[in-house]
Parts: sequence; structure tokens; C-alpha cells
Amino acid sequence: MEVFSSLGASLTSPMVLAFVLGIIVTLVKSDLKFPEGMYMGLTIFLLFAIGLKGGVKLSATSIEDFYKPCLAAIFMCCTIPLLAFFLLHKLGKFDVPNAAAIAAHFGSVSAVTFSEGTAFMDLLGIKYEGFMPAMLAIMEIPAIIICIFLSMKYSNSVSKTPMKKVLHELFTNKGTMLLIGGLAIGLITGKKGFEQVAPMYDGLFRGILCLFLLEVGLVTGRRLYDLKKVGGFLIGFGIIMPVIHATVGIYLAFICGLSMGGATIFGLLCASASYIAAPAAIRIAIPEANPTYYLSGALAIAFPFNVTVGLPLYLSIAQLIYAS
Repeated sequence: MEVFSSLGASLTSPMVLAFVLGIIVTLVKSDLKFPEGMYMGLTIFLLFAIGLKGGVKLSATSIEDFYKPCLAAIFMCCTIPLLAFFLLHKLGKFDVPNAAAIAAHFGSVSAVTFSEGTAFMDLLGIKYEGFMPAMLAIMEIPAIIICIFLSMKYSNSVSKTPMKKVLHELFTNKGTMLLIGGLAIGLITGKKGFEQVAPMYDGLFRGILCLFLLEVGLVTGRRLYDLKKVGGFLIGFGIIMPVIHATVGIYLAFICGLSMGGATIFGLLCASASYIAAPAAIRIAIPEANPTYYLSGALAIAFPFNVTVGLPLYLSIAQLIYAS
């Protein structure tokens, strides 16, 4: 019964309903669209707010509380892309560039999925560790680098783009800079500093997230038409693998001593797929990979599943593990 209760709370949250509205608007061919530049503005706000709030909480966290979850995060963001690449290439019969590109997206993490996860936990009144945004920052880049190297190693037609250029894109893209920059500012200024800007970055966060998810729904709705092109294997992969990744992540979090809420958020991070940082890097490093595959896998399959059905499912899995 708990899973159905959590599912109901997820599906009736303003953020998820805004996302669904965006999909419906696209399917009925409405003329609704966001003004040019607004999507970027919302992205900047959310990423900086996540980093800032996480930095404040991290400033009050001891190394003893953080190092085990940190190691678990590194383990998962290195293991997931390797497993995903093998499954996509050997079982899914994707060529090396496409297998590496898709694996990079599923091995990296989604800041927007993370935002919805924290909003969902707050809605239910479930506590979680304040340093979770630092986990998000840790898990964003390693999988992308690993998959680029896999593509270089196993593909003869891989791009000759210098690795220096790829790494520059990874570490200086807007998502990374805003997230890490926000973490640094929050860490330096602490709680007293954050109180000066809390009305904006805390009070407005969920409202901005609603607008952002409406736009993501519009984009996802346009991507739904690509599902018939990607094949049944990728659709199944985009649903089944996140559940497996989340379950393993939640159990690791349990071993590392995270709270049930923190374990759920960590599981959601493991299940999520990047569609901000990964596409930019893959477009440069593996240009021969088909964007229909990796963007549809991340945005039209994994993201909708995670924020609607996945999140309450992962909470129920965490409840079972922590009750044992």
C-alpha cells in the first residue's frame, strides 16, 4: 500500500503535473512555447540554487559522515557506464559510438531529476542529508569520460577531437560551473550567508522548478515521436536499468549509513540519466553517435519514468531495505 500512496503523492505533485501538462500541450499541437532564453534562465537558477543550498549543508557536515557516501558515489558512476556499455553493445547490438554515447548519459546524472526528488521528499516530510548536491556534482562527469575512452579504445571511426577540448567542455560547461560554483559559495558563506538570499533560492525554488518541468515536458513531448525509431531494447533498457541502478544504490547507501531519505535520493541519482552535461560533451567527442538514441533514451524514456513511477518505487524499495 505504501508504494501506491507514494505514487499518488508523486503523480499529484505540482512539479510532475506541470511536466505532464507540457507533454499534453505538445501532443495536441498547441502554440505554447517559452520565450527564447527563458529555458536557459530557469536552468541557471536551478543549478545555482542546488549548489548553493548543498554548499551550506556541506559546511556543517563532518568528513566522517561524508567520505563513505562519497566513495559509494564514485563506485556507482564508474560501474554503471561500464555495465551499460557492455549490455548495449553486446546484447542491444548498438555499434561502439552509440553504445558509448548512451552509456555516458545513463552513467551521468540529471540535476532536474535530483531537484524533483528533493522536492518530493520535502513534500512528504522525509529528511535527507544536506550534502546530497555534492554527490550530484561528484557523479556528473566520470561516466562521460569513461565512455569517451571506451569509444576511443573500441571504435576505429571515433572522432579525433583532442581530449583537452573535451575535458574543457566537461569542466567549464554551465552546469558544472554553476553547480560547483554554488557549492563553493555555500561552503564559504555558510548558513548566515545563505539567509541573505534564502527568500529567492529557497522560497522560489519549487515554483521555478514547476516552470522548468513544464518546458521539459514540451521538449519530451517532441521526443516521444522518436521512440518508434529507437527500438524495443532501448525502451526496455531505459526502464529496467534505472530500477536496478537505484536498488543497488539504495543498498550501498544503507551500508554507508545514509538515512532512508538520503538513500532514496542517492538511488534516484544512480537511476537518472543526464541530458544537460552529457549531450554537450558527446556531441564534441563522439559526433558519429546518433542523438536520437541518447537523447530519447535520457529524455523520453528514463526521465519520465523516474519522476513519475520511479521515484515512489525507489522510496518503497528504501523502506523495505531499512525495515529489514
